[in-house]
Amino acid sequence: MNTSDIQPFRIDIPQADLDDLHARLARTRWPDDLPDVGWSYGVPVGYLKKLAEYWRTTYDWREWEEKLNELPQFTTEIDGQNIHFLHVRSPEPDATPLLLTHGWPGSIVEFMNIIGPLTDPASHGGDAADAFHVIAPSIPGFGFSGPTKEVGWDIPRVARAWKTLMSRLGYERYGTQGGDTGSVVSPEVGRIDPERVIGVHVNGGLGIPYGDPTEFAGLSAAEQERLDRLQWQMQDGAGYAIIQSTRPQTLGVGLADSPAGQLAWIVEKFKEWTDPAHDLPEDAVSLDQLLTNISVYWFTGTATSSARLYKEGAGSWGQKTERSEVPSGVAVFPTDFGVRSIAERDHNVVHWSEFTRGGHFAAMEAPDLLIDDVRTFFRGLR
Repeated sequence: MNTSDIQPFRIDIPQADLDDLHARLARTRWPDDLPDVGWSYGVPVGYLKKLAEYWRTTYDWREWEEKLNELPQFTTEIDGQNIHFLHVRSPEPDATPLLLTHGWPGSIVEFMNIIGPLTDPASHGGDAADAFHVIAPSIPGFGFSGPTKEVGWDIPRVARAWKTLMSRLGYERYGTQGGDTGSVVSPEVGRIDPERVIGVHVNGGLGIPYGDPTEFAGLSAAEQERLDRLQWQMQDGAGYAIIQSTRPQTLGVGLADSPAGQLAWIVEKFKEWTDPAHDLPEDAVSLDQLLTNISVYWFTGTATSSARLYKEGAGSWGQKTERSEVPSGVAVFPTDFGVRSIAERDHNVVHWSEFTRGGHFAAMEAPDLLIDDVRTFFRGLR
């Protein structure tokens, strides 16, 4: 096969893998639990048992596999790595190509609620002029693009692969959008392909403060609160990132062997990062969509290879980046850390929105708000 070939792809998890998942969940060896500590020590065992039982006995993977397969999927080889991607073309011939990038612990499953309105706005109460062709790859090491087979798949390399992918698909002008890891990859694509990237939209924020006191002058109360939350995250909520950036292989042994472990590892992030107005992850997002996202990690065995992205990129954390003049837009949701003055340091921010509903997983939590913000940002750039 020529390395530039693009092949159709269809998800088809063997029944033996489903049976194995259910058997492992039934045999879970649960740890002990402390009384009256809530989530302060991690995921409560009683809560996790209920989720695991639902995953084993009620959740229907085949139903969601069929939903995913309704979206056109493909694979291609780029830089020696298999790349899986959704490519959903709009019925509008003049639609703008939009490259969506997920993060960790996400996947292309995050985008299931926004692809229809983005590609076919006229059928979803919108304006046909706002239509996009959506390209949503799985990051190397994640899901059906995994696992990676060599070291070196850091953010810049992912961005270069995305540039190659868009060229291979024949797109000469396109926008980028992403949250979490996608909010780092998407601007990087703009940096390396500024002649073709018409705009970069992210949810979550752009840029992390370097510690220069002048960066904190004149912040609003809301911005100061976001920085305080970032400080808390670095002190109390960054354990997952530290282990994934230092010993992902050790962690991966447990996650690859225990679906309950994989469930706990991801569900905790959905508890901490979703809209704080909700008590539990399933109050903020669809439980079945969340379990579909987790199931993709489980069935593809990519807990370890996805975690390696943290190891590959750890050396660049907190380092200054080259300024990008590509027009940038930011949507800030509750639990996000976005501060406009910090974002403007390295990015040409021309659009800024702040919302009181939703959270870190905006495409799952508040798809209506995210869709509208993406449309608004790109409307003046097409």
